Amino acid sequence: MHLRPAAPALPGVPRPPWRALALLAAAVLLAHMALLGLAPLAGGPHPSPLAGRFVTRTIVIAPPPEPLTAPAPEPPAASKPTAPKPARPRPAARREAPAAPTPPPADSPAPEQAAPAEATVPAEPPAAEAAPEPAAGALAGAASNGAGADAGSGADSGAAATAGQAEPPQPTHVPGSVQLAFAVTGQMGSAPMQGVFGTLVWQQDGQQYDAQLSLRFLFKTIRSQHSNGVIGAGGIEPARFSDKRRTEVAAHFMREQGQVVFSNNAPSVPLLPGAQDRLSVMLQLGALMAGDPARYPPGAAFAIQTVGPRDADLWIFKVEEDEHLTLPAGQYNARKLTRNPRKPFDDKVELWLAPELGYLPVRIRQTLANGDFADFQLRDAQGARP
Repeated sequence: MHLRPAAPALPGVPRPPWRALALLAAAVLLAHMALLGLAPLAGGPHPSPLAGRFVTRTIVIAPPPEPLTAPAPEPPAASKPTAPKPARPRPAARREAPAAPTPPPADSPAPEQAAPAEATVPAEPPAAEAAPEPAAGALAGAASNGAGADAGSGADSGAAATAGQAEPPQPTHVPGSVQLAFAVTGQMGSAPMQGVFGTLVWQQDGQQYDAQLSLRFLFKTIRSQHSNGVIGAGGIEPARFSDKRRTEVAAHFMREQGQVVFSNNAPSVPLLPGAQDRLSVMLQLGALMAGDPARYPPGAAFAIQTVGPRDADLWIFKVEEDEHLTLPAGQYNARKLTRNPRKPFDDKVELWLAPELGYLPVRIRQTLANGDFADFQLRDAQGARP
C-alpha cells in the first residue's frame, strides 16, 4: 500500500497560533453567557475603600467627662459709687463790651440798654442706636442624639421638643465590621416579591465607615443604598448618602456650612446635630441602644433628622416591647422600634434590633403609603458579635 506524502504547506501563508484560537473561543463563550444572563454583571455595588483595613471590634464611645468646676472667686469689695459729674454747660457767647458813651447833652434822652445775647441751647444727645432685629428664620429644632421621651405623656411631642435642643453626645457602641444577609419578601402592587435577597455590608476602621445595602434578584442588583462618613464623638456621622435604582441620586452632608445639599438640585436644608441618613440611622440607633440599654426602655422615643436622597425629615422612633422572632438565621429576642408616618406620604419603618448581635438589625420592614411593603429577615450574619 503506497502512502501519499502529506501536502506541503503553502509558502507565504502563516499557520494561526493556538493561543489566538483559544482566546477567540473564550471570547465567543463569554458573549453567549452574557446574552443568557449567566455572566457576572458590572452594575453591582462598588467595592468599599475600607475592604482592606476593616475592624471587627466594637468601638465604644463614652460621653466626655464633665469639667471640674473651680470655686468662684470672691467678688471684689464694692467701691462707693461715684456720682456722675454733671455736664458742664456750654458758656454763652461772649458779649462785646460796648464802647464808653460820650456824655450826652443835658437835654438828650438816656440811651437804651442793649439786650443781652441769647443763650446757646446745648444740642440734644444723639438718639440711641436701634437694637438689631432678630434673625429671621431661626432654626426651630435640632435633632437629639437619642433623647428619651415618655410615651405616656405624648412621645411624639416630647421627642420633637427634645429635638429642639442640642444635647451632649450619648454613650454609643459602634458595631464592628459585619456582613448581614437577608431574605426579602413583600408586595409591589398586585405582584408578590419573591426570590429577592438583601445584603448589608458594614465596615469601619475606627475612624471611617462604609455601609452598603443592596437588593438582588437572580444575578442583577435592582436597588442599592450607600452611606459613608466618619465615627465621631456622637457615633456615626455621615458624609454622603446615595440611592440607586436606574440612576443614582445623592445627598451630601456639608458640616462646615451646616447644610445638606442634594444632587438633584432640590433646595438644601439645615443640617441638625445628630443627623443620619436612611441607611446609617438603623446602625446609629443600634449603637445608642448598645451604649446604654437602660436609657431607652419601652415607651421611650428617638428623634433624629433622617436624610434621604431628595429631602430630610425628623423621624421619631418609638421603643416597643421585646419580641421573640423566628427567622431563617434562627431565633432571636429583639427590641422593636417603630417610626410611624406623620404626613400623608410618609413610610412606616419597623426595626428589630437584637442584643445578642450588639443591637444590629435582624429584621427590617418598610411599608409605603399605598400598602406596598418589603420585609427583610436575617438569614446569615458574618462577623457579628455582641
